[in-house]
Amino acid sequence: MARLASILSRNGFLVLILSFLFSCPALAVIKKPAAAGANAKATSSAAVTLKASPVQDEATGYIAQYLMQNHYRKVAVNDSLSREIFNRYLEHLDAGKSYFIASEVESMRQYYGTRFDNEFLTGKSTSGFAVYNFFLKRAREKMRFMKAVADTAQFDFSRPETLNLDRKSDTWPLDRNELYAIWRKELKYQWLNLKYGAEKESSIRTALSKRYANRLKLLNLQKSDDAFQAYMFAVTTSFDPHTNYFSPDEFENFQIDLSRSLEGIGAKLQMESDFTVVNEIIPGGPAFKSSLLKKSDRIIGVGQGRTSEIVDVTGWRLNDVVKKIRGPKGTYVRLKILPASQAGRGPAKIVQLVRDKINLDEQAAQKRIMTLNNEKIGVITIPSFYLDFEAQKRHAGRYNSTSRDVARIIGELKAQKVQGIIIDLRDNGGGSLEEAVNVTGLFISNGPVVQVSNSSGGKMVLRDEDNRVLFDGPIAVLVNRYSASASEIFAAAIQDYGRGVIIGERTFGKGTVQSIVKLTRPFSFFANKAELGQMKLTIAKFYRISGESTQHKGVVPDIGISSLIDTSSVGEDTYTSSLPWSTISKALYTPLGTTGKISTGRLLQQYKARSSSQKVYQDYMRDLASLNAIRKKKVVSLNEKTFKTESERLKQIEQSWAVEQDGVKNPSKDFMLNRSAEIMSDMIPPDSGSQALK
Repeated sequence: MARLASILSRNGFLVLILSFLFSCPALAVIKKPAAAGANAKATSSAAVTLKASPVQDEATGYIAQYLMQNHYRKVAVNDSLSREIFNRYLEHLDAGKSYFIASEVESMRQYYGTRFDNEFLTGKSTSGFAVYNFFLKRAREKMRFMKAVADTAQFDFSRPETLNLDRKSDTWPLDRNELYAIWRKELKYQWLNLKYGAEKESSIRTALSKRYANRLKLLNLQKSDDAFQAYMFAVTTSFDPHTNYFSPDEFENFQIDLSRSLEGIGAKLQMESDFTVVNEIIPGGPAFKSSLLKKSDRIIGVGQGRTSEIVDVTGWRLNDVVKKIRGPKGTYVRLKILPASQAGRGPAKIVQLVRDKINLDEQAAQKRIMTLNNEKIGVITIPSFYLDFEAQKRHAGRYNSTSRDVARIIGELKAQKVQGIIIDLRDNGGGSLEEAVNVTGLFISNGPVVQVSNSSGGKMVLRDEDNRVLFDGPIAVLVNRYSASASEIFAAAIQDYGRGVIIGERTFGKGTVQSIVKLTRPFSFFANKAELGQMKLTIAKFYRISGESTQHKGVVPDIGISSLIDTSSVGEDTYTSSLPWSTISKALYTPLGTTGKISTGRLLQQYKARSSSQKVYQDYMRDLASLNAIRKKKVVSLNEKTFKTESERLKQIEQSWAVEQDGVKNPSKDFMLNRSAEIMSDMIPPDSGSQALK
């Protein structure tokens, strides 16, 4: 089997595979805003102007050095990059275009738009802090306005008003009156969300007033670290979306996530504008076992225990949200979320989880047997490609390994006379590259599995060197939009060899390799100087053995079955700075063509013919069409009757197809898996049953 921890090519190519503002001439042209409406008379507390510390300026210099010298994408540091950083910074600070007006944005663009590159080269972040200070000024103004209106306003919910939830492609408000109109609509929308959400408030007015008072307090407590992190996010993600800077405190949380060493919910979180967003569900954790929390869900509130008040965490620092969620093992935590499946629109849901450590047994591959048309079909679910690196290095006799577990399961399924196997990689975000190669090797005799290329053209081919084939019968690989990285490598190899059929929807499209780099000074005369932080840096790309990248495009299934995931908002192609799809020379391999006794084209024909007469298929597609129609609307109705109808329809669709409700799983509702079993039944040769019993 392929063995890989770190690889040094002849080109010196090291690949570490991991499991896994306001005193400024420009703004002087911006007129001082008038009071925020008749109802917004809250007084402003004295604001502190944030400035970069010497350590932050020093870190900026090292970040620039690593990006220019070591990042896979070679970017010219010029005015074009400066404008890219500026645009990404504004998008990060004000994604909804509800803080600044057009003239303010233009003034900042004229003054700062071409300065970031020069400061970047000299290790300065002056302009980044200036923009952030101005953002804080406008954010405080908005929170004072929102609280004042929440305290006094009487809304008419019978009017046919709408709120645009996706303003990325819209122009900035022309003046403050237009901005105030947007704010009032936002408040009206949040009022309806509270009224029809899972958590019933005794007084919506009081709850909203408290929310904005708390957010104003948080804005007044901002530190230079907050400005620096926001600015560095804009800088690093201008190179690609998976390159990030971690302050020393943030990296500590990152290490905790990797080691799974603290009690929590088993989810990696990240900030997107004002929201805490679920970036990854960790297999074996409480969130994974409950199936209640999904990637890209927005966490807007956290409550301790079963009954305590849920605290609004919109606009909180990520570290503070994480501390709120963590707690002693066995205790309850309640999360108020905006589900990604509903495109971030309301109403909110309440998810209750029991804190625990990551259970490696729950993370392990699992099996089940389905019987269809008197045929036995094995299902192997792989939540992630896991490997205990430390135990492997110690040459421990037994250690956690995906390939070991899958090999054992295949033996058990063969003993139970299964005639075909479905590998379920839905929601599998990746993991160990070595294990993806080794699991592929269980189904092919030997040969290349994946290629890795660095920016200078250095190429490695990772191979399965083991001639064993543990299962030579029909196999199918089931994927969805959350199948990423190592999952895509496995699925692509099976597809390129023609060893099995890929079923589901186009995968995530993450075909890049990251390495963790510590920012270190070459020498220091002072032993106790503050640490500079760490970087997660993109250094290489994965390529299929066919020579095509999995980056950006993902793996396109042979037979498409849509999930209920909002694919318009999930995936590598939704990031504006993601590396492009590309090709290199193909590896030397021979397609096997062992998908069974029937061609993929014929399988697709049979699937379509069968689906046309299936009531469950018609019901599913009708609900999916309704869900997509709601998602595609840029606007949400602020008419109470329409809002209520749409909210109830979203709930009804979700409940109709939820595989697990109230802790009870109902496999019959797993639409994608059941359709995959029907396809596998088509793949199984008619005489395979008698052969399997020999």
